[in-house]
Amino acid sequence: MNPLRHLLFVVLGGQSSRLRVVGMAMALLGVVALSTRVAIAAPVEVAPKALATADAAEAEAVAVDPSLFTIQTFQWKDAARERSVPAKLYLPVGSKLGAGVVPLVVFSHGIGGSMDGYSYLGRYFAAQGYASLHVQHVGSDRQIWRGNPLTLATRLSDAAQDTEALNRVKDVKFALDHLLRDPVGQIIDLKRLVAAGHSYGANTTMLLAGAKVDTNGSAASFKDHRFSAAILISAPPFYGLGDPVKIVSGIDVPTLHITATADDILIPGYNSGVEDRLALYRATGADTQATKVLAVFKDGSHSIFTDRMGTGGAAFNPKVKVATRQLAVAFLTWLHGQDTAALERWSGQNALLLSRFEKVVF
Repeated sequence: MNPLRHLLFVVLGGQSSRLRVVGMAMALLGVVALSTRVAIAAPVEVAPKALATADAAEAEAVAVDPSLFTIQTFQWKDAARERSVPAKLYLPVGSKLGAGVVPLVVFSHGIGGSMDGYSYLGRYFAAQGYASLHVQHVGSDRQIWRGNPLTLATRLSDAAQDTEALNRVKDVKFALDHLLRDPVGQIIDLKRLVAAGHSYGANTTMLLAGAKVDTNGSAASFKDHRFSAAILISAPPFYGLGDPVKIVSGIDVPTLHITATADDILIPGYNSGVEDRLALYRATGADTQATKVLAVFKDGSHSIFTDRMGTGGAAFNPKVKVATRQLAVAFLTWLHGQDTAALERWSGQNALLLSRFEKVVF
């Protein structure tokens, strides 16, 4: 695999409080992976194979009836930070869209992504009666991959700084504030707000759910108390911050953890695999005894949970996508008391895809 193509399949991570070159020199371009202590990078999503252009069988497997959802886009601007906060909202269609009745998932993308990513989730959530707001983080979005390739290292380093990790949290809070003030926000059920994200976005989600990180010698919390649950897909470790227990043990909302046995972040010297995801799962809510659910798919890849259709196996990929979004809805319907057998039914139906499944309720 040539160096540039290899970059498209890796995830950037870091360990120290200073930017460090992690030793992945890119032939011809001289690109290196740079990162910082708190920021955790996510899967590269450069020009992913769109769902609409996937092979017919793959596209059909993850297709959602377009009559069941609508889409709105927003181009918000946070004047205080001089930062744009674009977002895409997937909305259910139907006669039951009264005031305060529609639950909302707020989704945070991985590095190099955008509000257009993870559409297989947004469309399905809306078709199942859940609004899904996909927030774009302009400091770590697809703009990274545009421009002079010789300055790509600088753009990557900027996306991996502590300031960007915290700006992503502020993006979500800002977007949620503005959505709820918008006329369409009147349909949202404020008691059923869920934070969700993949990879770098999963770290953003953990911070919103109550993870505490060491900043300037003291543990800082960026928790948003409006969120009543969190969905964490392929969550990387908080590099360089030590035992995950001290970071995520205080999370007190129910969490759903999704990963795969080949969910690997590939950076020389800073590799991260499924065991890191499991360590975060075990540590989450250790002090609060918060409810948590774990699903580990067989094989797969770190990018299988994005809109990419080829990664992780052409036949396996759409099956995991379908099962992932069904699991998220089963988790929420179970959590909200609408279907107490939803999770057990899901695990039975997807047993052949799973390496491990468990539910912890204290």
